[in-house]
Amino acid sequence: MKKVELQDAKPYAPPKHFNMTALRLHGKEETGTQQLWMGLSHFLPNGGAEMDATPAEKLYFVLEGEVTVSTPDKQAYVLKAWDSLYVGPNEARAIINNTNKPASMLVIITYK
Repeated sequence: MKKVELQDAKPYAPPKHFNMTALRLHGKEETGTQQLWMGLSHFLPNGGAEMDATPAEKLYFVLEGEVTVSTPDKQAYVLKAWDSLYVGPNEARAIINNTNKPASMLVIITYK
């Protein structure tokens, strides 16, 4: 077992993200997990991620605030506190915080 305290989490800059801060909580380097990694994303108002897809599976769990996850065909999922969303491999998505409050989201992604 390995405990990670928030004060020890290291920030990282995910590609194609803007007006946000991301912290890596668990991963190969942080705790030795081999199947997946977990991060905490804090999105400022109008912060988000550009439309993109990766071969990894993703789970989004909103802890606080609200984010909108949209697809290339204009489908939109509004996630509020305690809502979660599964994004499959190679499924494109964009993320935006359309509110005037910060939003925090737990992100779990598989390694490929």
